[in-house]
Amino acid sequence: MLNSWMLHWRKIFLFLLTSLAIQQANAEYIAVDTGHTPLHPGATGANGRVEYLYNLSVTDALAQDLVARGDRVSRTSADGKEISLQERSANAPDADLFISIHHDSILQEWIDAGRSKEFSGYSIFVSKKNTHYEQSLNCAQKIGEQMLMIGENPSLYHAIPVQGENRLLIDQYFGVHQYDDLIVLKTAPMPAVLVEIGVIANPDEEARLSKPEVVQRVSHAIATGIHACSMTKNLK
Repeated sequence: MLNSWMLHWRKIFLFLLTSLAIQQANAEYIAVDTGHTPLHPGATGANGRVEYLYNLSVTDALAQDLVARGDRVSRTSADGKEISLQERSANAPDADLFISIHHDSILQEWIDAGRSKEFSGYSIFVSKKNTHYEQSLNCAQKIGEQMLMIGENPSLYHAIPVQGENRLLIDQYFGVHQYDDLIVLKTAPMPAVLVEIGVIANPDEEARLSKPEVVQRVSHAIATGIHACSMTKNLK
């Protein structure tokens, strides 16, 4: 009876050790960047709330999700201190992936024309000047795939051929654009992706993106996409 009991617990112990080893093998080091700062808060939403606060809500949830998966996470701009664009991507040079979180606006002329409700959805950006462009694109597509799976839709207006937009759309289905001169992407020494969660100039979208359950769902989708790209191809 005693031997049977000891054997049972030995199996449980070995299972836990194996599970921990698998989790550690799949763990990543992710640099999570909160776009903008309190002094330079980015876009202003339709209700007056600044972009930085939306970005911080998502990066808080994303970091928690990644840590729960066993990942190591480095945060940038979450403390509210000023930091240059070049410093952001150099903050954790040995990270497996740099991901910058933002919320979108539209051209001021469109806002002035009362067109805010015409634009919604997420956008994902990569830079071909990044030394890990193929891995960056792979992660961008995996994140886009997960965003689609939770019911989010890509916003394609950044590809409209007008001054201030006209970004190369390289994956229409997943909403991935090429923006070579985004400093945080092109200077990053690791694969790098920038995600615009949604268009906060649109009052309906801003209200939806403010909901805690939406923040959690979106951050979970991004974390799942990060792990999907790390499993299909080494980030570095």
